[in-house]
Formats: sequence, structure tokens, C-alpha cells
Amino acid sequence: MIRDDRLPRDAQSILELAARSMFDLFATASEGMMLVDRKARVVWINDQYRRFLPALGFEREEDFVGHPVSSVVQNTQMHQVLATGKPILIDLLTNKAGTFVVSRIPLRDDAGEVIGVLGIVLFDHPETTLQPLIAKFARLEQDLSDARRELASQRRSKYTFASFVGTSPGALEVKRQARRAASSSSPVLLLGETGTGKELLAHAIHASSPRAGRPFVSVNMAAVPDTLLEAEFFGVAPGAYTGADKKGRDGKFKLADGGTLFLDELGDMPMSVQVKLLRALQEGEIEPLGSNKLIRFDVRVVAATSRDLQHMVREGSFREDLYYRLNVLPIRVPPLRERRDDVPLLIEALCEDIAARGAGEQIDLLPCARALLAAQPWRGNIRELRNVLEQLALRSDSPQIAAPQVETVLRESGLDRIEPAVVPAPAQALAAGGADTRPLPEQIAELEQRAIAAALQRSGGNRAAAARLLGISRASLYDKLGAPAGSAGLSEIQTSV
Repeated sequence: MIRDDRLPRDAQSILELAARSMFDLFATASEGMMLVDRKARVVWINDQYRRFLPALGFEREEDFVGHPVSSVVQNTQMHQVLATGKPILIDLLTNKAGTFVVSRIPLRDDAGEVIGVLGIVLFDHPETTLQPLIAKFARLEQDLSDARRELASQRRSKYTFASFVGTSPGALEVKRQARRAASSSSPVLLLGETGTGKELLAHAIHASSPRAGRPFVSVNMAAVPDTLLEAEFFGVAPGAYTGADKKGRDGKFKLADGGTLFLDELGDMPMSVQVKLLRALQEGEIEPLGSNKLIRFDVRVVAATSRDLQHMVREGSFREDLYYRLNVLPIRVPPLRERRDDVPLLIEALCEDIAARGAGEQIDLLPCARALLAAQPWRGNIRELRNVLEQLALRSDSPQIAAPQVETVLRESGLDRIEPAVVPAPAQALAAGGADTRPLPEQIAELEQRAIAAALQRSGGNRAAAARLLGISRASLYDKLGAPAGSAGLSEIQTSV
């Protein structure tokens, strides 16, 4: 056997020969090669790679070489190889030029430091050479995209402040406070009877906050068994207990990270969970069940309750320290009976929504029917009003709804007493044939002074609060308090307060 003395025998020479031979092989057999330096700038491309430049949007080589690779090649992973020093031997790269099978190999100096990355395009038509791999990759990408869209649709806010219908002083004040709370990151506590729209306001606060693009996650304390609330909040580590998911389960705090966590029916939270919730809010970290690892989170908390938390604190059924932790920005949502002026607007909005959800043709309530609905106490608030309107829509053969039909539904709904419809005073006067013949400016001035007197009485004489209730500035209120002759003046209003 003839020995070839040209073949090296030492390891270093073998490596150098192999590296040179492999580079020559890739340079001729591959579809293109690119080199980036340690600052991730493109410093060289071979002849085969130049044919991709027009498809990437470059007419001249100098517009490509010398620039950061991330600015000239979409979806590149060169940065990852530079940062980790680990090669990516087989990968699929998709950009404006097409889909490619690529390799990325780190280059090191004599000291072992990564000084650049060599990118190699192995195939530029992988759909023919690697069809099974491409098909699987495409399916996985589609499944991931679908899962992300589904999660985003489930975790986004559903309502804005426009969804909170009402122009009464009470409704306007609630929206003013809620908009102000939206710009803050402090906890918000929504207080009010059931059915007043607390959850809607929570959605609106999130939608108007800097976290609007992040998840909105809600937990209803009354709907989750006490034994599962801790797992619902903090999650479960893999195999934490018999029957637990082997992959573990994220809790609501983890799901809401970066966004808003809405705690509904806060007053129904058991004492054992209150302690752990307080610690999580104070420390900004949670510990999943069965895990010894602490997980940091960034969550803005909005809580709501229809119960009297102060009374619960006094009787010891709700922790005082947790109450003060959550009661930073309290907002009281008034019941419907305190904002009767909003009933006509709510009727219109609810009837439109009921019809849109497939409950038949949109109903139209006659004035007598609207007046009858506005006169009721609505213990269930807007939720109860919607229930009555939905019954009317489903039970009526005609879209025109009169007072007797409303009265029938109200009686069958279990009301102890149906309040009679209240006819506005001007309508009563006209019906009696006693129309007011005074000059219109004088009548308007009198009505304004009556409204101001009512607002001052409701605010306990606080003029700033009265101005907010009336929806005017304090300067306007002071101007109107100095009313012209012939109308109720300041002394008369003060006496009424």
C-alpha cells in the first residue's frame, strides 16, 4: 500500500484541513453563505447569496453588507448564536425572499471567544426536498398562531366607558372617577349592589389603562370552591398531588402578568386565602402549590363587592390589612334607583342588545311603559331591568309595548308592590290645561336654581361636589348662584339646603 505523505497525522492539522474542505464544500454546494461580525453586522456574502438581494429589497450589495443583520434579514437568529455561542445546525427561515433551510455556526478566535457567525443557506426550495418537515413546521406554526389568538380573545377587555350608559350626575361622577383610576397602577375597589355594572367598569378601567394591550383575567370568588381558590390564584406545580396535571397549571396571577386581575365578589373570599393573597400583593410574588420556587408577577388589581366590607372587618370575617391594601381607590357605583334619569337610555341600549342577540325584533316601549319602568325600585338594578325587557321582547306579539304589558311582567317577576308611573310636572300641568305662560328665560332660570338647590342639598353644601353632580365648573356654579331678579337667589337656595 502506497502511503500518501500529504495527509496530515496531527489533530490540529486535521482540523484545519477539515475546516478548509468543509468551507469549500459549503461555498460551492450550498445556496448561499453570509458572515456577520461580533457586532452582528454583515461583513461578507458569497456569489450565491447575492441572487437573494433583490427579493430582500436591495439593489446594491453595499446597501446590504456593512449593515446590522437584523435590519436586512427578517426573522434572523444570528443574534442568538452570538449571545449563546451555540450553533443552530438545522432551522427553517422564512422572510421576504422565501423559506430556506439554514445552518448558523459560531466562529471563535484562539482564545475561544465568539467573534462572528457563519450563516449557510442549505436549501432554497425546501418544499421539494424537505416536504414532511415543512408540512409539520407549518402545522405547528398554525396551531401556535390559533392558540395565541384564542387566548388573546378570551383575556381581553370586553367593554369601554362608552358601554356604561348614563348621563345622570351619579353616572357621570362614576365614569369620572373610573377614568382617573385608569391612569393609575394602584388597586381599585368597586363598591355597589349586585347588577349595577361593576364588572363592566372593571373592563373599562383596564381598556383605558396603559395595560390595555395585556391580559384581563377575572376570578369570581363565589363561583370557585374554597378548596380550589388557592390553586386558581397561584397555580399548581407539575405532579403537586395525586391527579394533578403532569405539566402543571398556571394560576390567575401568572395568566394576568403585565395586565389586570379582576377579583369579583371579593367579600366571599375565605379567610385562609385572604392571608396568602395579602402576602402576594405585598411581595409581588407567588408560590404555586407543590413548588418551592417563587415567581415574580406584575399585576394591577381591580376588586368588586356587593357586601359591606367595613362591617365584615369589624366582625372579623374580612382581614383589616387586606381591606386597606385593596381600598386605595374606592368607587361607589350607585344603584339604579339613584339614577332614574338614566332608565330611558338604558332601556334603549338594552333593547338594542337584546335584539342583536337574537331575541326577535327590537321592541319599542310607549312613554307610559317607560315611565312605569322608571318608577320601580329595581332591587336587582340593571340586571333586573334587562331581565324584564328580555321577557317583554320574547312574550310580546307586537314591537309596541304598553304599560299593561309591563305591569304584567313586573307582577309575575315577584315584586311586592309596583310603583305607579310618575308623570313629569310640565306634562301634568299641560294635561290639566294650566300651561305656564311666564317668559321662557324666567322658567329656565327657575329650573336651574331648583337643580342647583337639589345638588347642594345632596352634597351637604359642598359647592365643588355640587358642580360635579351638575356637570358644570365651579365658576359656572358661582355665576348661577348670583341669579337675576325674578328667580330663586343665593339666600333662598342656602335656606333650602
